[in-house]
Amino acid sequence: MDRQETKIVMAGFGGQGIVVIGNILARAAIIEDKNVVGMVCYGAEMRGGTANATVIISNDEIASPFVNHPDMAIILNGPSLDRFEPEISQDGLVLMNTSMISRDPRRSDLACIKVNATKIAHEIGNLRVSNIVSVGAFIEHTRLLSISSIEQAISDLFSNKKAELVEVNLKALHTGAERSTCLQPLDIK
Repeated sequence: MDRQETKIVMAGFGGQGIVVIGNILARAAIIEDKNVVGMVCYGAEMRGGTANATVIISNDEIASPFVNHPDMAIILNGPSLDRFEPEISQDGLVLMNTSMISRDPRRSDLACIKVNATKIAHEIGNLRVSNIVSVGAFIEHTRLLSISSIEQAISDLFSNKKAELVEVNLKALHTGAERSTCLQPLDIK
């Protein structure tokens, strides 16, 4: 895929850090001097309800922040896969948290990255970093942004809160990159 503009949707339950993923990807894109826009959407229940965010990353100006058909999706739970799989562009990509998704994609045209994100986060000792495990897997296989830009975005986001949050999130990022699989070769530039 040779893209000037990449549209990404991230989705899961409220409380899984969907907005944080979008924030990290957007910050990393800015670090790389790319144009970026993002939007978030929460279900009525907030924590435990559904949440999704979209980010558009481009080398050129971005005409609209709305994403009807994302090129890529980071999906952290089963209901979100059911909701967003039909909307992903033809020959797109889906990353799945296999800890919370019990099926494969139904579409054969999608490249699929699998990571057992919740299990890995549990092994790291902090269930709240499963979202960052997923980001690590996403970056490892797409190379959409550099790992160093993601590391800087994590540091920027968490350093004012607690230093240990930076450390555990960086560990989650690298572990996700190391322990994920891609079921179809990706051709992303």
